Amino acid sequence: MPRLLLTLTAASCMVAAGITAAYADDTPSVPPGTEATASAPVEVDPNDPDLKLPEGATLAGPKVLDIKSVVEDQSGDERREDTNTSVKFALQAEVLFGKDSAKLGADAKARIAAIAEEIKKQNATNVRVFGFTDNLGSSAHGDVLSKQRANAVQDVLSQDLNDPNVTFEVRGYGEQYPISSNATEEGRKKNRRVEVSFPRSES
Repeated sequence: MPRLLLTLTAASCMVAAGITAAYADDTPSVPPGTEATASAPVEVDPNDPDLKLPEGATLAGPKVLDIKSVVEDQSGDERREDTNTSVKFALQAEVLFGKDSAKLGADAKARIAAIAEEIKKQNATNVRVFGFTDNLGSSAHGDVLSKQRANAVQDVLSQDLNDPNVTFEVRGYGEQYPISSNATEEGRKKNRRVEVSFPRSES
């Protein structure tokens, strides 16, 4: 834990001082509406001599570092991501559905019920359910299948929550927004998934 805190502190100092680190451009894009939206809470005095800016340098715009915690079960069937503002579950299609099917399997409802409990715990009223496939088969078929699977998960969530105040955004993105390489079966398995995301409680 101390090593993590040191890393975050160093990164925060770099952002505050306007120092830009170079990173490989291999971070996958995210579905629309899931981008971070927090604003910077701290103002930095650009004239502070302790910043030791090179002559002629200026501060970059302030940014908030969104701390992300990712927990994946040993089998890789389920993944949970927590940030300062949201919670996201990703369930691999194989643990929910049969091959090329949108019919939920025997184990699926228990997994979805656990997500519903977390939605209740966070007092969330806006829930996104997004379906994804790998790049095998036609793109059109993937679009339809991913939407059917998202609909199936949303239907069970709606029954479990039984709350008219909860609204859902349900989409099927097909092979868009992969989280792993489609060049291997292991990667394709990760890409075949349904994601459920919702805001964290402010309390």
